[in-house]
Amino acid sequence: MTPAPLYAVVCHSTTRLVLAACSRTCHGRWLKIKPLVTSSTYASLTSRHSALGERGSEDHMCYRRTADVLHLPSRNLTTGQPGWYESMANSQPIHLTEQLLVTVQQATGLPWWASIICTTAALRTAVTLPLAVYQMVIIAKVEGLQVEIAGLAKRLSYEVSIRAKQQGWSEKTCRYHFKKNLRRIVSELYVRDNCHPFKASLLVWVQLPMWVSLSLALRNLSTGRAGSPSAIQEELAAGGALWFPDLTLPDSTWVMPVSLGLINLLIIEMFALRRPEVSKFQKFVTNFLRGISVAMIPIAATVPSSMTVYWLSSSCVGLVHNLVLRSPRFRQLCRVPATRSDSDTPYRDMAAAFVAKYLK
Repeated sequence: MTPAPLYAVVCHSTTRLVLAACSRTCHGRWLKIKPLVTSSTYASLTSRHSALGERGSEDHMCYRRTADVLHLPSRNLTTGQPGWYESMANSQPIHLTEQLLVTVQQATGLPWWASIICTTAALRTAVTLPLAVYQMVIIAKVEGLQVEIAGLAKRLSYEVSIRAKQQGWSEKTCRYHFKKNLRRIVSELYVRDNCHPFKASLLVWVQLPMWVSLSLALRNLSTGRAGSPSAIQEELAAGGALWFPDLTLPDSTWVMPVSLGLINLLIIEMFALRRPEVSKFQKFVTNFLRGISVAMIPIAATVPSSMTVYWLSSSCVGLVHNLVLRSPRFRQLCRVPATRSDSDTPYRDMAAAFVAKYLK
């Protein structure tokens, strides 16, 4: 091998070693390192190789392969990219949520644990509570249409049977026309009363992104990742209370994680007790949510206490909101249509159903 290709191979090996050692920072973020062998180095290697002369096709091919490696784009020299979780944690919505949390804490002057609770209560009351009321209105309208839909379905079945005798339809054809026309009638009723069931899911599409954004923002502030200022991390380290003085560390006592799981299970049981007779799919969803609530206990015990404080306060506010939404006076105040399933004594009925199901 001639000296020029040998020198190029040594430079290339050194470049790869430097890239492997320096491609990550201490926070796990990727650096874009320029190649150590530039085009000018390649030109000098070429001139040196020309001066030494060709010594066979094998050396010439080795030199060409080395030159090709040296001219790879810089993006290929990067040994990896941040994962989807890190990319989401470093996104603009998460940074805006961080600014919101810091601004509220600085404006109120409250300790961080109290500021997190107040921010959670304010956001859930101002954003999710109106959406929960809107969800109740949609559900009440849909429930009120069931009697009308049942009557129209009975009349449609009669008309389809008459038409089947006239046209000689088979039973399969009759079912097809019945379902097709019933779907059309139901859609027209939903449009008439402006109560499509999909609108009832608006609460989930707003609450879930808000929960994720606040969780990731608190995680960034507590760990100092994604460019979060270290001063905020120091404030959070001294911003706890009682058995969790450091909000950047997990709750080693498991008091908040267990409380979180119990409150979430209580919320799920409130909805389960409201409808004694449910379908198999509803039972599956209820059991799935129960499993998620139990799984959140060990997860909450491994994240910073700031996130656990937010999760626990959010669940407590959600429990209070669900109790308020059961109140007949509140439903009348929000002009929620009355339904046959409404009760004048919802809290007494709920307690009786709980005792009958779990204590007898």
